[in-house]
Amino acid sequence: MLFSELPLDHRLLKSIQIQNLETATDIQASAIPHALLGKDILASSKTGSGKTLAYLVPAVQRIYKEKALSKKDPRALIVAPTRELAKQVLVELKKLLPPQAGKPVLLIGGENFNDQVKLLKRYPDFVIGTPGRVADHIEDKSLYLEGLEMLILDEADRILDLGFSSQLTIIDQAANHRKRQTLLFSATFDNADLAQISELMLKAPHRITLDDQHIAHADIEQSFYFADHIEHKETLLKHFIKQVETRSQIILFTATRADTDRIANLLNEDGYSSLAIHGEMLQSQRNQIMADFSNNKAQVLVTTDLASRGLDIPSVSLVINMDLPIKAAEYVHRVGRTGRAGVKGKAISLVSKKDWKSFILLKQFLAEAPVFKEIEGLEAKFKGLSDKAAQRPAKNQNSKAKTQESPWQKAAKKKKFNALAGEEVGHLPFKKKK
Repeated sequence: MLFSELPLDHRLLKSIQIQNLETATDIQASAIPHALLGKDILASSKTGSGKTLAYLVPAVQRIYKEKALSKKDPRALIVAPTRELAKQVLVELKKLLPPQAGKPVLLIGGENFNDQVKLLKRYPDFVIGTPGRVADHIEDKSLYLEGLEMLILDEADRILDLGFSSQLTIIDQAANHRKRQTLLFSATFDNADLAQISELMLKAPHRITLDDQHIAHADIEQSFYFADHIEHKETLLKHFIKQVETRSQIILFTATRADTDRIANLLNEDGYSSLAIHGEMLQSQRNQIMADFSNNKAQVLVTTDLASRGLDIPSVSLVINMDLPIKAAEYVHRVGRTGRAGVKGKAISLVSKKDWKSFILLKQFLAEAPVFKEIEGLEAKFKGLSDKAAQRPAKNQNSKAKTQESPWQKAAKKKKFNALAGEEVGHLPFKKKK
């Protein structure tokens, strides 16, 4: 389907054409026509499929063509799970809005609350935010949603995974009127909480399921390599980075925040310009790092799962998993940072003994069995664990559990002296005060 075939305002079509977009992706072609009719949408599509435009186009069209329900309240609220994704949505929205349009307001944690209150007093048409900060403004009575026309939940499964179900309830109740249209986009429907929240927030939604999460992304070449230990992983890492063109960028995922700094420093020492980002940083620091990486000021971004969603940088040609994620579905989001918009990409995962349980879950999750490769001269001795070995507890773990008592157990066993019970205490030594 061509965008020109959709009944869109000429100003919106012009904004789309300026971005050299002609043909709608599958999720866009499936969602936009129904959203334009005012239907609620419940959609599942893989990362990198273009779903951001699938909900922004109907939202901007409504601003152009429909009369506002309220002059003061925002007309569209977009809720995203992370600050980085919310900022990415804001960038995409600005590309569709004309210069004279009112500026959208971004409500995310880590930035000044009172400054956000001042921006909300300008009565913006669009508000984009993370669920925690949006709920805070609702409870502070600095954000009213009685006149909200569109509620959009992006990466709803991730929002629930992060524990924001109560905040979604606050948002839903603040805009609980029959004229509200709700669009819910999720990477997967395999979530009991998601089924419950969609039942609560959507009215007879048009359901769209396009891409099976379990099927390998056609534009991403995925490879797995065994590793013996962390030093072996680091040697393999340097080998892979050497193969990448200087102009291409790499996103490297680690399990811990400490590892992001350590590996970034290691790569910088070897001459590879690298940046580290994690959740303990100030929001201003994270903003600067993301801006520098987006502007190609560094070749490698080392991160936790913080950047596994919403980051859309065309020059990222390689994703490396130094550690496998605990949740198999998160793997799909990680590797989805490359191979976007029809561009080919590569994803490499390093699997050591400590990653084996995560690998087994991932193997069960993916439709195609992962295939392991080797680098000549860098082969690993570790070749996986048998099912029995994987389930076996760590050495001496059971014996320690038997011999070592917790402080609570020790306290329970210790005989306590009760002065009020009239116990005989004559046998106790008498200590004089000095």
